Amino acid sequence: MTTVQRRSAIPTFDNSFISRLQKQLPELVPPAIAIAIFLVVWQLFSWTPGATLPGPIQVVQDTWILIFWPFYDRGGIDKGLFWQILASLQRVAISYSLAAIVGISLGILIGTNKIMSKALDPIFQLLRTVPPLAWVPISLAALRQNEPAALFVIFITAIWPILINTAVGVTQIPQDYNNVAKVLQLNKKEYFLNILIPAALPYIFTGLRIAIGLAWLAIIAAEIVMSGIVGIGFFIWNAYQNNAVSEVILALVYIGIVGLLLDKLMAWVQTLILPAEQK
Repeated sequence: MTTVQRRSAIPTFDNSFISRLQKQLPELVPPAIAIAIFLVVWQLFSWTPGATLPGPIQVVQDTWILIFWPFYDRGGIDKGLFWQILASLQRVAISYSLAAIVGISLGILIGTNKIMSKALDPIFQLLRTVPPLAWVPISLAALRQNEPAALFVIFITAIWPILINTAVGVTQIPQDYNNVAKVLQLNKKEYFLNILIPAALPYIFTGLRIAIGLAWLAIIAAEIVMSGIVGIGFFIWNAYQNNAVSEVILALVYIGIVGLLLDKLMAWVQTLILPAEQK
């Protein structure tokens, strides 16, 4: 009896796996074809006379050690790509978390207080247009150390979409919600937890998703300029100075993959927190 049950369970598992795979094929095939076409075109261009960038085949041949041994650590800044990316992600996590706390708090403040909004909006609009690289010399001059300067560059870059989207979300709370709050005579704490935050959550998450991409871009820019620190940005700059173009291309691929995963992670968190009618 046990043998029969085991034999019958195997086809069921196989059929379920095949059915799931068949459902995913329409989603996987188009991007796979597009990537394959891109790699072929890139390889063909690399074979043209006078081409300076290596093709995908050459990139893999030049960087196979970095691809298959990402965990090596020889001390100092001579580390594998896993440790380089991890160091950058740690900086992003610290500064992004701080930017989220400050940005959401200030956004709620200026969204609920018209006087504060009129007073601070010109300053915010001025500062948010400054590119991340422009903050690097200021942060280095003020903080005197590479690590805190890099953290500041990420923070000042990521805070603006969070702040602005939060403020917009607070100002866009439907008047019916406010009327219900008045009828129920909710105190400030109850209004904040039951009306303001739930209504503004879609806008807040929009700002958070934009900010995570900007934070990842900012750390790359900061690390390229700030020499001598472990991170994927400095890895790119160091590889360029050593004329290791294949390593630069490989690092760019990893940067894109990590950026995509960060956005997907934030989208997944959004689906967990937002109410069903707001998704």
